[in-house]
Amino acid sequence: MIEVQGYAAKNETSSLAPFSFTRREVGDQDVLIDIAYCGVCHSDIHQVRDEWGGSLFPMVPGHEIVGRVVQVGKNVRRFKVGDLAGVGCMVDSCRTCSACSQGLEQFCEKGNSPTYNGLEQDGTTPTYGGYSNKIVVDEAFTLKIPDNLDLAATAPLLCAGITTYSPLRHWNIRKGQKVGIVGLGGLGHMGVKFAKAFGTHTVVITTSLKKKEDALRLGAQEVIVSRDSADMEAHAASFDFLLDTVSAPHDINEYLNLLKLDGTMVLVGVPETPPPVEAFSLIMKRRTLGGSLIGGIQETQEMLDFCGQHGIVSDVEMIPIHDINQAYERMIQGDVRYRFVIDMKTLPAQPLVGHAAHELKSG
Repeated sequence: MIEVQGYAAKNETSSLAPFSFTRREVGDQDVLIDIAYCGVCHSDIHQVRDEWGGSLFPMVPGHEIVGRVVQVGKNVRRFKVGDLAGVGCMVDSCRTCSACSQGLEQFCEKGNSPTYNGLEQDGTTPTYGGYSNKIVVDEAFTLKIPDNLDLAATAPLLCAGITTYSPLRHWNIRKGQKVGIVGLGGLGHMGVKFAKAFGTHTVVITTSLKKKEDALRLGAQEVIVSRDSADMEAHAASFDFLLDTVSAPHDINEYLNLLKLDGTMVLVGVPETPPPVEAFSLIMKRRTLGGSLIGGIQETQEMLDFCGQHGIVSDVEMIPIHDINQAYERMIQGDVRYRFVIDMKTLPAQPLVGHAAHELKSG
C-alpha cells in the first residue's frame, strides 16, 4: 500500500486536520499522481458538514486535482511519468450501463465512484480525495492537462469548469445568442468565460452592483442587477439561454420571465430548499427548465483542451492547507474571488504520529 498524507474531517462537526492513510498499489491500468494543487469546491463544505446526508467519515475532500504522473501501470498507454494529469469528480463507474456507454459516467445507472465521500466499484473501499499528496487512479478516469495553462488555476476546471461548460455544449449555445449567467461566484465566473468564448452576447445577472466591474473584466457585455425591477423588466423575454449557478434561495420565476420563446434555463446551483415554479412562467412562451451535473470523462477532456486553445483558467486565490478551515468560513461569506486552491507543497511531508492520527482513523 502507498502511504499518503492529507487533511480529513473525522465527523460532521470537526475541523479538517492532518490525516495519514493508505492508497492501493499502482495496478496495471493505474497512474500515480503527485498532487500539486487541489481546488476547494463549495460542495466540499456541504459534504464535510453532512448537509446533504449520507457522508462517510473520516473524509478527505477534494475533486479538483492536478499534478504530475510519477508511476504508471504496465498497460497504461495515455500517460507517462512526468506528464501533467488531473482528476475530477469521479474515479470510476460501472462502464457498462447505457449512460456509461454514451460517455455520461456522471449519470452511471449503477452509481459512479465519486473521488471522495464514496465507494470504489467493489462497494466497500472508501474513496479519499485531493486534500492529500498522492492519488492512484485508473487511466480511464485520468485527464490530460494542457501544458500552456497555469497549473494552479487549472485545478478548478475539473469541477467548476466542466459544470458550466457541459450545459452550454449540451444546449448548443452558439455565436450570436444572448446568454445570461445568474450569479458571479466560483461557477458563475467560469460560465462567463465560456459563454464569451462561445461568441455569445454574455450578460451577468447579479444581486450586487459591486460585481459589475468584475463581470465586465471577465467578459460580460452587460450586467443586470436582479434587485432592480426596472432593469429586469427591460430585459424581459430577450434571452435565449440562462445558466443559473446560484445555491442561495431565490425566485427562479423572475429569471424564467427573462427567456424568449423556446428559451431554456438550466440549474447547476443547488439551493437548500426546492424553488417553487409557476406554471405560467413556463407555458406562456414554451420555456424549458432543466438541470445539469458536471460532465463525462470525454467531455471533461474536451473542456480542458478547449481551455488550452483559448487560454481559459479560473481566477484563484492560493492558500496553504493549514488555512483550509478559515477558507471554508470565507467561502460561506462569499469572500473569495473566485476559487480557493490549496498548494500541496504546504502539506507536512512526515506521517502523522500519536493520538491525533489514531483519533481520526478510529473516529
